[in-house]
Amino acid sequence: MIDLSGTDLSRSVRAREFYLGRQPILDRNGVLFGYELLFRNSPVGPANIDTELSATAAVIAHASQLGVEKVIGDGLGFVNVDEQALHSDIFGFLPREKVVLEIVETLQATPKVLARMADLASQGFQFALDDVRGDSSQLQAMLPMTQFVKLSMRGGDASALASLATRLKGDGKLLVAEKVETREEFGACLDLGFDYFQGYYFAKPVIMSGKKLSPSQLALMELMRLVVSDADNIDIERAIKRDASLAINLLRLVNTPAVGARQRIDSLSQAVTILGRRQLQRWLQIMLYAEPGKRSATQTPLLMLAATRGRLLELLAHKLRPAHRHVADIAFTVGIMSLMDTLFSIPMSELLTQIAVSDEVSEALVYRAGFFGELLKLAECIERIEDMEDAIMPALRELEMTTEELVELEMSAFEWSDNVVRYAI
Repeated sequence: MIDLSGTDLSRSVRAREFYLGRQPILDRNGVLFGYELLFRNSPVGPANIDTELSATAAVIAHASQLGVEKVIGDGLGFVNVDEQALHSDIFGFLPREKVVLEIVETLQATPKVLARMADLASQGFQFALDDVRGDSSQLQAMLPMTQFVKLSMRGGDASALASLATRLKGDGKLLVAEKVETREEFGACLDLGFDYFQGYYFAKPVIMSGKKLSPSQLALMELMRLVVSDADNIDIERAIKRDASLAINLLRLVNTPAVGARQRIDSLSQAVTILGRRQLQRWLQIMLYAEPGKRSATQTPLLMLAATRGRLLELLAHKLRPAHRHVADIAFTVGIMSLMDTLFSIPMSELLTQIAVSDEVSEALVYRAGFFGELLKLAECIERIEDMEDAIMPALRELEMTTEELVELEMSAFEWSDNVVRYAI
C-alpha cells in the first residue's frame, strides 16, 4: 500500500500543481444531488512526487487537506480513483459519508482490486462504476459492491443503452446519465428510468421568441435601476415594500453568513443602510435566480452556477487588480449575469436592451471579450474541464496566475455560493 501519511506527503503534495473542476449531478426533479470532482494536474513545473505515487492519489490528498466538504456542500462528491489511488492511504483524508469512489473504466477487476473494494465498502465507502458501456464479467464482478452505475450518453447504441439500463435497474442500482448536454437528452434519460443526470443541459438557454420578463422580475429590475442611479434610500425602501415576497426574501438573504453582517438585519431601512448600494445590487442580482413566484427546485443548480461564477470572477479580479475595488464589482456582475439568457429564455443581446449595463460588461457577456470576458472564459473552461482542459493553462499564463492561486479562489467561491443557495431558496 502506498503510504501518504506524514511529512513526505505534506512536502510532495503541496508542491503539486493542480486545478479543480466541479460538475453538478442532478436528480429527476432537477435538484442538486452532488458533484463529480475532477482534479487535473498542471502539465508544467516539477512534480516533486515519488514516481510510484499516482497523481490521482496525490491530488485527492491535497484537495482533501484543503477541505473537500467546502467543495461539495450538502451533496455527495464523486471522486475518480485509479488502481494506485485505490491501494493508497488517501481514504483517511476523505469523509466517507460524503464521498462516492468512482472506479475508472480502465481498472481491472483483479482479486486484489475486488478485495480492496470490499474492505473499503466495509468501512462505509460507496462506489460508482464510471462510463459503463455494456455487460461484462468485469461489471458483474464489481456490481455487488457498487451503488451507482454511470452510463455515457455519447457514442453508444440507443437500444443497447436502454437494455443495459433496464437490467441494471432490475439489480437495484442507481443510474447516473453522464454527458447530458441537451434537454432532449435529459427527457430521453428520464424515460429510461435514470435516477441522476450529469451535464450542463440545465445551463443551456432555450430561447422563446417574444418572451418578456415577469412582473416580479421587472420589479427587481426597477429596484436595481434605482440602486444604480443613486436614488434616495426612502425611494428604494418604498419600491421593495411594494412586493411583500421580495422584501421577505431580501431580509432572509442579507442575514446569510455570506453577507458577513456584524448584526442581524431586521428591517428594510437597516438592509439598505448597512449593506450599501454595492452589496444591495449584488443580492438583487442573485434574487433574480430565486424569483419568489417561481421558486422551484429546478432553479437551484442554475442559481448555484451563477453565484459560483459571480464570486469566482470577483475574487479573480480582486487578485489581479487589487487596487481597483470597482473592477471586482463589475466582474461579479458579469459572472452572475452570464446565465440570465438561460434564466429568462431570452437571447443575451436582447436581454441587454432591457437591462442597462456598461459597454465592457456587454462585450464580456455577448462576445466573451475584454478583461472580464477573459475571466468568464476561464470560469467556463473550469466548469467544462473534460472538454476544455487545454485552454486553462494558457489562460492562467495570460493572467499571470498560478494553479495554486486558482484553486484557493475556486474553493472560496464554492463555499460562498453554497452558503448563498442555502438561504436563497
